[in-house]
Amino acid sequence: LRPSFAALCAAEEELGPLFALVERAAAGQLKLSEMTSLFWHCRFDCGDVTREDFAEVVAAAGLATATPALKTLLGQILGGR
Repeated sequence: LRPSFAALCAAEEELGPLFALVERAAAGQLKLSEMTSLFWHCRFDCGDVTREDFAEVVAAAGLATATPALKTLLGQILGGR
């Protein structure tokens, strides 16, 4: 995952303000679809994977697997690289 400026702007267009997203995540209110969308916009070199297939992989991996990546990504969004 690489949170480039373009990726974050695209995520914000779809999901709303990033600060609100971070607040929802901190409160345990982030939806799986929101997390997957954020990951999708910040993905790096997934080849020809479709968004639907990407979402299925994230869901199949489970929240325990995705949470550390989300924590790191949110830290990068708040603190910069």
